[in-house]
Amino acid sequence: MKKFDTRVYSVSDFIEWDSSGLLDLSPEFQRRSVWGEKAKSYLIDTIIRGKPIPKVLITQELKGTRNIRVVVDGQQRLRAILEFLDDGFKISKAHHHEYAGKKYSSLPDQLKHEILKYEVGVDLLFDASYADILDIFARLNTFSVRLNNQEQLNAKYLGFFKQTAYKLGYDYVDYWVLAGILSKSQVSRMAEATLASDLLVALVDGIQTNKNIPTLYKRLEDEEGPLEKKEELFHQTMSVIGEIYSALDLKNSNFSRIHLFYSLFCSIAHFISGVKGLEETPKVNIKNNTRKARVRLDEISYRYDEDDESPNYQKFIDYSRRATTDTSRRIFRSQFICDQIIEAIKG
Repeated sequence: MKKFDTRVYSVSDFIEWDSSGLLDLSPEFQRRSVWGEKAKSYLIDTIIRGKPIPKVLITQELKGTRNIRVVVDGQQRLRAILEFLDDGFKISKAHHHEYAGKKYSSLPDQLKHEILKYEVGVDLLFDASYADILDIFARLNTFSVRLNNQEQLNAKYLGFFKQTAYKLGYDYVDYWVLAGILSKSQVSRMAEATLASDLLVALVDGIQTNKNIPTLYKRLEDEEGPLEKKEELFHQTMSVIGEIYSALDLKNSNFSRIHLFYSLFCSIAHFISGVKGLEETPKVNIKNNTRKARVRLDEISYRYDEDDESPNYQKFIDYSRRATTDTSRRIFRSQFICDQIIEAIKG
């Protein structure tokens, strides 16, 4: 027999219950409230953007004549919402540029009204004993999947680097999937965020091993640094790549291999604005020479398939098949691609 009911309540409902003493956010089986302001700001940004948040689990207890709603799961979410409505913290610039630094009382009246109307999904438990609740927690945790590296970063960080990398991943995930760089099953485990993070690291700190991705998440958690400019460079680079190769054309080349796409991206970014690791490599006007670049890139792809035995190509091919994310190999591959494009453009 079903022992819960699924309902929807507005934020204003929770405010009314809390102010009337009908909401219990501190039952003995709950973990302590441990969210920092960044996590709270991220939740509020989710609400402002009209996107769903995880459901809350509630049971009811009759105390005298009063029906008390006891929060079984979702305490920190509800605390964050109530604290924001009480001007307890500000919205972070990392999450929302327009409302950065604003408290609830400083928001436009229409937006405040929308926040109050925002609906929270609730599973309401019937006649749940303490043992029942513990059993529910155990069952929920049973179905959790072990987090991969990117999912761990997603859980740990909420700041500027994460927000920028994730936005870029969302912007280009369709292209990357259509081009065969990523599969939909990989994207289901945040592969687009991993790729965007890896490429963004190269723009910020230079070509390097992907093992250094967490360093940038940590360093640019609270500081925006050069991310705004690097985000624009990211867009410019992807725009030029899009002119050279449609997604389907790229899929038919070896640059659909993720490590070769990384090298292509770094090479194009270097021509546009310069990338650390390629300081000794000259620049050319790539934006006006995409056709010539395409011809040479197709040649590189063809020779890769043919296992070209000339010294430069052999090293490029070897560095593209073993230890592909090693810093020195990544730099060599991008230098090689740059040199080939320069030669093609200068004739």
